Amino acid sequence: MASVAIGDVYKSFGTVEILHGVSVDIDDGEFVTLVGPSGCGKSTLLRMIAGLEKISRGQIAIGDRVVNNVAPKERDVAMVFQNYALYPHMTVAENMAFSLMLKGASKAESAAS
Repeated sequence: MASVAIGDVYKSFGTVEILHGVSVDIDDGEFVTLVGPSGCGKSTLLRMIAGLEKISRGQIAIGDRVVNNVAPKERDVAMVFQNYALYPHMTVAENMAFSLMLKGASKAESAAS
């Protein structure tokens, strides 16, 4: 595994800006989940990390290597889209709280998490 550093990344399709200055550092071995509403850019960001989508501006590094212009096959990363794990009729917050409610947490405890 390796660290991933996303620095001030933008993505535009024509004149429409999809991602607006995303910056995040993910340490080696750290587990990260991207959750958000449909169309917010989750898959686009993952596709840029994997090299399947060009970055409009900014920088992505895997380990110590900037990979902006590195082919997908040379990045040694994979992407899994866990669509089946979400319930489309629920909001993002409801999806995140659902497993807590199954374990018997109160609505107040679920909302606080």
